[in-house]
Order: sequence, then structure tokens, then C-alpha cells
Amino acid sequence: MSDAKPADAAAPKKKGKLFLIIGIVVLVLALGGAAAFLLMKKSHSTDGEDGEEAAAETQKPAKKEKVEKSGPPIFVKLDTFTVRLQNEGADSYLQAVPELRVLDAHVADDVKAYTPEIRHKTLLVISGKTPADVNNPAGVQKLANELRVTINDILNPSKGKRKKREEAEEISDTADPDDPVQAVLFTSFIVQ
Repeated sequence: MSDAKPADAAAPKKKGKLFLIIGIVVLVLALGGAAAFLLMKKSHSTDGEDGEEAAAETQKPAKKEKVEKSGPPIFVKLDTFTVRLQNEGADSYLQAVPELRVLDAHVADDVKAYTPEIRHKTLLVISGKTPADVNNPAGVQKLANELRVTINDILNPSKGKRKKREEAEEISDTADPDDPVQAVLFTSFIVQ
């Protein structure tokens, strides 16, 4: 009798495992069938329409994706600038940390490639300022706009020639939609 009990106990455990495995297989097949049904139903509904309408529907989202920019903005942080300002009385210095808001990651790569030229021309623009030029918010914004135009001229030289003609006029606070650098923002700005 002692031999019969272990054999009877082993049989329900094997049957329980067998039912569990069969249940999992049935569930996987049911989910796969439901997914296939939905995919077939979706492709069948687009096949039933006129071919031109189906082609037009597939092209519309592609155009929207190109026009709409999604995702967070891309910023490129430049190294800290410490520049001696134009001051006849005493030495004055400006220490600033600019960050560039750019159109896309490709422009961010271009900024990194042109960093020596960008730093050089930025230093030239800043060193031409006096403490009075940058001691108020309007002066800081004007400097940011000048730097944006200067950096855009470096990254897009053909457009820079047009900008130089417009330079006699006041530089706008907003960039053109297709400019590589959309804004120059200062995360630190100290005048001493």
C-alpha cells in the first residue's frame, strides 16, 4: 500500500502541470489570433477603398510628420566665456555661460564641429561691449540676439550675407523658423 500512495500523488501533479501548459498554449494562440484578426481587418478596410484615397491617406501623415516638430527642444551648452569689456575707467569683466537652442540634433553636431570659430567670434562680439551695454536686461537680450545672428552666419554662411544687409536695422528677438540656432540663452551672466 505504501507503494500505491506515491504513484497516486505523482499522477495529479503531472496532470496539473499538463493542464497549465495547455492553458498557456491556448492563451498564446488566442492572443495571436486576435492580433492577426485585427491586422487583417485593418488592411482589409484600406483595401476596400479607392486606391487613390488610400494612397492619399498614407501620404498625409508623412507630410504632417515633416512639418511638426515633436519632442523637447535641443540645447547645446558652450563653455564659460570670461571677457574683458571696453571700459576707460577701470577693468571690467563679463563672465557668461551661453546655451544655444537649436533646431535639431544635426545642428547640435554642427555647433560642436564649429566650436573654435564660434568661440572666437563670440569673444569678438562680447569684447566690443561696455559695462553699460550689458548692465540691463535689454542689453543682455540685445547681446544674445547679436550672438544668435553671428553663430547662424557661421553655421549657414549663404544666409549670413542676407543677414548682414539687414544688420543696419534692429536685430529681431526671434529667429527665422529655418535658422539653425533659434535662441541664445545665458545660464550665468556676471559683470564685474
